[in-house]
Amino acid sequence: MENKKTLSNRLTTKYLLIVRNEENFAEKHTYSFTYAKIILGLFLIFVTLFGLSFYLSTTLLEQWFDPRYAELKANKQVIDLSATLDSVVQEVKRKDAFIENFKLIMSGEDDKYTKVDNEGNLKSSEVKEIVQSEEINPIDSQFRVQFEEVGVDLSLDASAISDEMEDFYLFKPVEGIVSDGFGKDHLAVDIVAKQDEPVKAVADGTVIFASWTQDSGYVMAIQHSGNLLSMYKHNSDLLKNVGNFVSAGEVISIIGNTGELTSGPHLHFELWYNGNPINPEEFIRF
Repeated sequence: MENKKTLSNRLTTKYLLIVRNEENFAEKHTYSFTYAKIILGLFLIFVTLFGLSFYLSTTLLEQWFDPRYAELKANKQVIDLSATLDSVVQEVKRKDAFIENFKLIMSGEDDKYTKVDNEGNLKSSEVKEIVQSEEINPIDSQFRVQFEEVGVDLSLDASAISDEMEDFYLFKPVEGIVSDGFGKDHLAVDIVAKQDEPVKAVADGTVIFASWTQDSGYVMAIQHSGNLLSMYKHNSDLLKNVGNFVSAGEVISIIGNTGELTSGPHLHFELWYNGNPINPEEFIRF
């Protein structure tokens, strides 16, 4: 009596598939298989096809036919463009703030300023009074009246104001060599110094501008008594804030190479007296 085969036996029983030539019955190929291998192969094929169809339906087809995908892509582009536009607007605002501050400084109206912090976050609505160490004396008022009447005189001779500035003793802002002197197209002196050299205030005064500008990098301006103004440009870091009172010879910044209008580490130093640029080398021995 023949034994009844179980399911396990049927799945594991080996079979032989022989392929012969139809004309001479010559054996061409021989394949050995079991039902278990056939079922496993069919299952793998099914899983592969199912996974492929799922991928196509959830990604490629969604991108082709789902309008939400195009909307999300457009929104991302709008967000990127908005971020770029915001950075451009902030840069324009910083430039405008610097120009307005410079106009106030030159006009002697240094009781107000538009503050721009060193990180570039404009605070145009924050207008503060500058901390003054003393009341404005009559000489200051007289200088301001004269400036409003005659404006900026770029041809001002240092000898014409030497008597008025004889009471000033100006410290050297940094130890270095003058690489570019004062002239008609360069209302300052450029001083080349060692890397990370400290920059010092030339006289007692109040910081009225300390911020970043596109062309000159980190800039600091100090208002001194007698309507004398000193400016320090291309710093790598500013150590004082607007409103701080600084003493003569006090470290206020670190020399650097910031801003677009620079070709190497140096200090761009300016002196303004009564709203007019003067040659620093006439009053400071570098």
